[in-house]
Amino acid sequence: MWVDTHCHLQLDDRDPAELLDRAPDVSWLIAPGVDVASSAAGEKLSLAHPGRVRWSAGLHPHDADQWSQQGDAIAEMATRAAAVGECGLDFYRNLSPRDAQLVAFHEQLELASSLGKPIIVHCRDAFADVFASLDAILGGPQVVLHCWTGGPKWSRRFLDLGVTFSFAGPVAFETGDTVRRGAAVIPPERVMVETDTPYLSPPPFRSEPNEPARVSLVGASLAEVWELPINEVARLSTARATEVFGS
Repeated sequence: MWVDTHCHLQLDDRDPAELLDRAPDVSWLIAPGVDVASSAAGEKLSLAHPGRVRWSAGLHPHDADQWSQQGDAIAEMATRAAAVGECGLDFYRNLSPRDAQLVAFHEQLELASSLGKPIIVHCRDAFADVFASLDAILGGPQVVLHCWTGGPKWSRRFLDLGVTFSFAGPVAFETGDTVRRGAAVIPPERVMVETDTPYLSPPPFRSEPNEPARVSLVGASLAEVWELPINEVARLSTARATEVFGS
């Protein structure tokens, strides 16, 4: 059995129940919020699928300039959620100013710390700034680096912070050599798997929307990297997810 630790069912136009039915080997998943509306939708999904869907409340860096308007509501929802996030830094698209991204990220790190809850971190072209933020505010296994794409250098540095690495479709891409080399230096017991549904579908489904049933393809790629049986990757990643998010 697998745990899909990052699955935006509430951002998918397809029927969530149908996607869940197609994934009998996924015991449960996390539906992360990216703003107030999607966080609320994640909570609604968790109520409709108790035990199978959990949710988180957060503001994505793309909308970080909305923190002053949405922060209080997200903080209130986070008291009921399984985790804080998706939040972090995205210096690739810079859809919100960098200063606003840093403010929103730091506030959500402080929120997770105060609540004693995990935090789901987005990091794109911002390794140094995410590292500095975590080093200053919050580290440990409950910091989840979502869709980790760092190579060996950054993987080793973040290992020192005690964080959890969550791998998605890019570890299986033809262009994913850097991601695979990063995974190779990370102990398997520090890793979780995710789909990032409906995004980042792994081969041979690259042109299709992703779904939770494909989380095993991420696990299969990691099994090749570590030269482990796929069942062992399922066991280790599920154990880590249970440690981070609770049983």
